[in-house]
Amino acid sequence: MSRIALRLGILILVATFPCWCAPQAAPPSAAGPLPSAQVPAQTPAPAGRRLNLAAALDLAERQNLDLAAARLQHSVAQAGSRIAGEIPNPAVSLSATRDTPHETVLLDQPIEIGGQRSRRIDVARQGVALTDVQIRAVEIQVRLNTREAFYAASLAYSRTAQLQDSLGLAQRLQEIAKARFDAGDVPQLEVLQAELQVSRAQADVEVARQQEYVSFSVLNALLNEPAETVWDLSGSLENLPANVPLADLTSRARQANSDLQNLTQQLKVEQSRRALLRAERIPTLDVSVGTSLDKPPDFQSALVGGFSMAVPLFSRNQGEIAQSEASERFLDADLLATQRAVNGRVEQAYYALSAQQTQVNLFRTTVLPSGRQVESLAEESYRAGKASLLSVLDAQSNVQQIERAYLDSLFSLQSAFAQLEQIVGESLD
Repeated sequence: MSRIALRLGILILVATFPCWCAPQAAPPSAAGPLPSAQVPAQTPAPAGRRLNLAAALDLAERQNLDLAAARLQHSVAQAGSRIAGEIPNPAVSLSATRDTPHETVLLDQPIEIGGQRSRRIDVARQGVALTDVQIRAVEIQVRLNTREAFYAASLAYSRTAQLQDSLGLAQRLQEIAKARFDAGDVPQLEVLQAELQVSRAQADVEVARQQEYVSFSVLNALLNEPAETVWDLSGSLENLPANVPLADLTSRARQANSDLQNLTQQLKVEQSRRALLRAERIPTLDVSVGTSLDKPPDFQSALVGGFSMAVPLFSRNQGEIAQSEASERFLDADLLATQRAVNGRVEQAYYALSAQQTQVNLFRTTVLPSGRQVESLAEESYRAGKASLLSVLDAQSNVQQIERAYLDSLFSLQSAFAQLEQIVGESLD
């Protein structure tokens, strides 16, 4: 009885073992081979508008809302220049008294002397130039954001393609496991493991496709395009940026860096303002011309005139000029410190870019080919019955990790180039 009970227990255990391993899989039919796993249908990626990096930067230049708002400041500053050039209006006064002459009409016209108006116009024009420098800084920032968003979308697209390749490898491994199971070389457990790997790869592909829409949404916000716009990206992360010598980058940053340009223009504004303060030490001349009426019997009307001017005895803009000189000394020191800081930032960004290029080259020439070779050999060994399924799955997992790290290093390289371009302050392509 004990032997019969033991055999019945073993039969029950064998019969229920597939259900424990994979509840969703039906037990194999005695009349035929094990059916393959049902893979959900792929959701095809919708066709989108063609877009390369140059076109994306051009769209951002024309359509970005932050940049459009910043550019409106130019009109505001330009209007300030017109205000600075306005000539003071004359004043007309009329008086009537019981004494003679009974009525007086006067026209009073302030006249600015000492070049006050031209100095005021120069200050306003320097303010317009400062506004343009600030607008240029916004343009550089939008260019950086657009470049990073474009390559983030390219990264999402490349990850989807990489996961699709991994899905193809998993499906091929599933076919090998099924063929070996049909030949009686491997247990059903290996087929179920291969099917599970296919299901996981399919899920990863679907998640990656959703990530593409997220990255497109960020890019569309920068380009002021509808949120649902899908792009057919032209170019890839492997389009490496141009290599510019460090000395050239440092020289160009001294001329184009937005922080340096801002401080340089602030200096010019302060110098123009001090010239205006000195011109304003000469008082404005008020000239009056008019007529007196009705003083019988001496005259019916008579021409009158005069002038007035403030006497600059106590206030001659001494405090304002001293403040302006102190501000200029501060701006000079700040400009010198910023020049050194910009040189350091250019050097740091340059060496960071070089390090990323080295990492990308190592992945491309050594790490990635070796990982793919190991995966291919493991698959062939499993096909020939010389390796286990777990060794093949481990090799595939290693290749996937290497490919993800390679894509991340490519994106980091493009991002490092964008950061360097922002510090320099102009396009480096």
